[in-house]
Amino acid sequence: MAGGSAMAKKSGLSAEDVDSLRAQLDGGTQPLVWFTAAAVGMEAGRSAKVLALTDPEEGDFIQVRPTGSKDEMSFGPSELTLEKPPPRKKPAAPPAAPPEPPRETVIEHPYVPEAPVKPAAPKPKPAPAVEAPPPAPKPARKAGAAKSAPEVTVTLVSVGEGEWTVEVLQGTRKAVRPTAVPPAAVAQAAKLLTPEVAEIVEGVLSAARAQQLARVEQLRAELEAAQKALEDLGA
Repeated sequence: MAGGSAMAKKSGLSAEDVDSLRAQLDGGTQPLVWFTAAAVGMEAGRSAKVLALTDPEEGDFIQVRPTGSKDEMSFGPSELTLEKPPPRKKPAAPPAAPPEPPRETVIEHPYVPEAPVKPAAPKPKPAPAVEAPPPAPKPARKAGAAKSAPEVTVTLVSVGEGEWTVEVLQGTRKAVRPTAVPPAAVAQAAKLLTPEVAEIVEGVLSAARAQQLARVEQLRAELEAAQKALEDLGA
């Protein structure tokens, strides 16, 4: 068909097209795209609304809803285009069948002939053309196939002197950047985990307490020395 040939020439979405779609989604607009001939299970030239773009952009990361459907599907950049296909031409009407040739008519003589005349056998009709079966449709893409949740990694880091930070990764994306957390919250969370984890965290906290205590003693000694010097000056 003309529409299918036109769509086969499209190269899909470029990186600039993907950035444009993302900007429209961020602005609250659901932009329109059209399927190319590379879209499995979809008719080339059919339109769809873009619902979301997953991050990172890997595989079929563009989620769309085809026009006239309630299904949400994921496609790759090569299966979609921003260029609207030209309107399809109506197929030409099939040519009219040629008129059937007239059959030969035998006129009987009013008198019985000496030898009977056999009527001419009618010409056989041409056998009807056998249409080739339509090609089997491509297997439709499963709609609404649930994607597996990305792996989540929670990392606690001791940055010295009793300070802690927590970081969360979803797959390779940073969901929570390094954020300071109170040592007391770390100790409480460690007690809810395995004994090995609780023992390691308690060791780090004990070392931090000893360090802070030594610092307090040093500051207290310096304060006493300063107080004595002040008294010697007759304050």
